[in-house]
Amino acid sequence: MSESTGESRSQQVGRRGFLAGAAAVAAATAVPVGVQLASAGTASAAGASRPNILLIVTDDQPKQTDWAIQKTIDWIAGQGVKFTNGHVATPLCAPSRSSVFSGRFAHNHGVRNNGASHSLDQNTTVQRYLKQAGYRTGLFGKYLNSWTLADNPPHFEEWALLQPGFNNANWNVNGTVQTISGYTTNIIKTRTLDFLDRSATDSRPWFAYVTPYASHEPNVPAAKYADTVVPAWNGRPSVTEDDRSDKPGYIQDATATLADAKALRTRQLRSLLSVDDAVQAIRDKLVALGQLDNTLVIYIGDNGYTWADHGWLRKGVPYSPAHEVPFYLSWPAGGYGAGTVDHRIVANIDIAPTILDAAGITPDTPQDGNSLFSTHSRDHLLVEWWKQGTAAGGPPTWSSYVAKDKQYTEYYQLHTDADGTVSGTGQVKFREYYDLVADPYQLQNLLYQATPQQEQALGIPALAAQLAADRSA
Repeated sequence: MSESTGESRSQQVGRRGFLAGAAAVAAATAVPVGVQLASAGTASAAGASRPNILLIVTDDQPKQTDWAIQKTIDWIAGQGVKFTNGHVATPLCAPSRSSVFSGRFAHNHGVRNNGASHSLDQNTTVQRYLKQAGYRTGLFGKYLNSWTLADNPPHFEEWALLQPGFNNANWNVNGTVQTISGYTTNIIKTRTLDFLDRSATDSRPWFAYVTPYASHEPNVPAAKYADTVVPAWNGRPSVTEDDRSDKPGYIQDATATLADAKALRTRQLRSLLSVDDAVQAIRDKLVALGQLDNTLVIYIGDNGYTWADHGWLRKGVPYSPAHEVPFYLSWPAGGYGAGTVDHRIVANIDIAPTILDAAGITPDTPQDGNSLFSTHSRDHLLVEWWKQGTAAGGPPTWSSYVAKDKQYTEYYQLHTDADGTVSGTGQVKFREYYDLVADPYQLQNLLYQATPQQEQALGIPALAAQLAADRSA
C-alpha cells in the first residue's frame, strides 16, 4: 500500500479479482438477521471463499521490540503489510481492546478505564457480526480487564479465557473455571492449534482472537528463555532528559531511570520470544491445513509502553512510545501478501472495519475507524486517556492531536469513576506541543512560556478547535 492511495494498483487488482470470483456463490448465501452483507464485487459472503480471520493482540508491547518477534515479522509483515505509523486511540488495555472489537473511540464505546469493561455494548463487536454471519469464533487468552472470569465472553463459540498471569493460571474454558498448569503463552498456542484443527471437519470460516499476556508486567519469560541474552540498549534522548520543567507536574515528579528501563526491556523481550514461537506454530498449522493464503492475519499491541521516557515507566501518557505499537497485516488471497510498507496513520479503531470489509459485512452500528483496504488516509489521530478516581499522582485526563509532524495535547480537570462515568469541570490544566520532525523525542514543549503570538504562529487555535471537534464526534 502507498501512503497516497492506500493500496497499490496491483493490490487493488488482486483483492478485487479474488472477491469477484466468489460473487456468484455469495448471492446464494443466507444472511442472518442484523447483518448486511456487502454487494458482490466489493466483498464476498460465500462460506467457502470468505477469509478465515486471525487477530493477535499482545499486551503492553512497545513498538521497539522487533528483535523478539522476528518469525512473526517475517511472516505477517514479510508476506503482508507493515504499518509504520500504527497507534492505539487509548494507551490502556481495556479501552484499547474495546476499540479493537468495536472500531470506536473510547469516548463512544464507553470503556474509559480498566474497570469499565462491562460498559462495552457487545452488539457492536466484530465477534458479534462474524458469528451472526456464520463464522466459527474462538477466543484464546486475555479478554477484557475487570471481566468476571466466570462470565462467558459473548459471541464466542469456543474459548479459553485467561485470568491474567504467566504460570499455572486460572481460566474459563468453555464455561468451566479451572486452574491449568503450565506457561500461559504455550497453553494459548495449544488451544488455538486445536481450534484450527477442527476446521478440517467444519467447513465454516473461522475467527480466532489470540491474545497472550506477554509482554505485560511482571513479564515472566518461559523457562527456556529465562536467561536469554537480549541486544544491548543504552536508552534514547527522552530517557536521559535532564530538564523536564516544561512538562506537566506528574512528569516532573517521575523517577524511573535508564537502569529501570533496561531491566523492563529485557523482561519484555524475553516474554515475547514465546509469543513468536506461538505465532510460528500457528503459521505452520495453517500451511498444513492449506489455509494460509485465505487467512487474514492482523497483529497489534494493545498499547505501547515507555522505557523511562521523561522518567515514566508505564503507559497512559500522550508521549509516542505509549501509543505507538507494532501493527502488521497479511492476506495473500486478498492481494496483501507481497511484503509492503504502509506509512498511513492507522490505529486499533481500524481493525474491526478491516475485518468486516474482508468478510463482506456491513455493520449496523457506527464505527469511527476505516478499513485498511480502503484508500482512506487520515492526517491526524485523536488519542485520549482518562484518569480514574481523584487520588493524587499520575497523569490527569488528557486528549491529543497526533500527526506525523506534530502533536498537541491538552490535560483536563476531569476524572472517571470505576464505571467510566466522567466528572469534572473540563477546564484545561496544561498543554503541550511538539514538533515531531525537529524533536521526535518530545524534549521541548513549544507551549511552555509561549506568548500568544507564538501560539498563533504554531497554529494552536486551529489545533485546539480540531481537538474539541474530535472529542465530541
